[in-house]
Amino acid sequence: MRSLIFIIGIISIISGPTFAQPVQGYVSDRTTVQTEPATELTLDEVLSLVLSRNSSLSAARYFSASSEGALSQAGLIPNPILSFEIEDTGRRPTRTTTSRLSIPIELGGKRSARIDAAERARDVARSDLQAFRADVRSRAIGAFFNVLIAQEQVALADKAVAIATGALRVAAQRVAAGKVAPLEESRAQVEVANAQLAQSEAIGVLASARRALSALWGNPSPVFKKANGDVDMLPTRPAPEDFAVALQDSPLMESAQLTVEQRRAQIQVERSKRYPDIELSVGVARNNDLGRNQTIVGVAIPLPFFDRNQGNLYEAKMLAYKSQDDYQATKTRLMMELQQAATAFDISKAAAEKIESLVLPTANHAYETAKRGFEAGKFGFTGVIDAQRTLFEARVRYLNALSDSYQALAQIERILPKE
Repeated sequence: MRSLIFIIGIISIISGPTFAQPVQGYVSDRTTVQTEPATELTLDEVLSLVLSRNSSLSAARYFSASSEGALSQAGLIPNPILSFEIEDTGRRPTRTTTSRLSIPIELGGKRSARIDAAERARDVARSDLQAFRADVRSRAIGAFFNVLIAQEQVALADKAVAIATGALRVAAQRVAAGKVAPLEESRAQVEVANAQLAQSEAIGVLASARRALSALWGNPSPVFKKANGDVDMLPTRPAPEDFAVALQDSPLMESAQLTVEQRRAQIQVERSKRYPDIELSVGVARNNDLGRNQTIVGVAIPLPFFDRNQGNLYEAKMLAYKSQDDYQATKTRLMMELQQAATAFDISKAAAEKIESLVLPTANHAYETAKRGFEAGKFGFTGVIDAQRTLFEARVRYLNALSDSYQALAQIERILPKE
């Protein structure tokens, strides 16, 4: 028995560093609402809030960190087995007590294959985290510019109400002076009502856009005053001829490539399991009848007559082939999405520039001319209404074109993040 205890002690000293694995304590996130400062927020401030407080991104970080545990576990060697047996329990003089220590020995490079596969899985998890971060950042950019556009639409609706109210006042004065029929005043009242309805809709859209933005950092009830940015300054996009090169550095493509490597490493894991492990044992048997201890040495070798892990190996190979096809499909899909987003950006940006340089000045000049003519009694109120409607429709189209441009750019940055 003393010899067995001595053997256990030696094994514990040798394998102590292997068994002693650091365990990090779990600290749960606070469940309080993440409130932003009640100030104007720039795009950089919004991105800082989202990247530091987004719950889904935090969950992705924890998931990525979990791969370190899997890697640590993959490097561990099998535990030894300590067993005790007692024969002839009813009669102490003839009783035999056996103590045995068995040590599994892995063959076929199982441990190194597991470590390699776990390292590949960790790399995939890290790349997936970067891809998810780029996706969250892209959504934050899109949501920020949605708020900017909605703010401009509210300002435009406020101006439309002010203009319609002014036109109603002028129409009422002209009706009172007997210069136009009362029908003109009625038309002006209808325009005021329509403008007020559009104003209410714009306010509702802005409220929704603000909630969608603040929800990205965990606050369903936004308190920031406004989004602060130059909505008229459209940034540039990468050239289409540079997409192929830039796409290779995309986290989405990197993740797909690393998945291929992980599946290949898993093939080696399953292939290593074809070789059976052996089990060495050493022990001591105390024979009371003989009055002495007997040393026991043994070896156990599984015979792989039926189970050679052939099914799992075949599955691993098929999944590796699948990952290669998934990689090519991802590359094709992302390139198509980049080209579509670039085309949408070019079209909407060109439309915004044309509306700003040609349509808006012309529509504004026509409106000012009609308004002055109406006030001077040269034109009827119908001409003013048509000119006003044309002007504001042009401004709405301009804002919509800007919105489409920013959303297309956010889609590009989701695939090709700048950070």
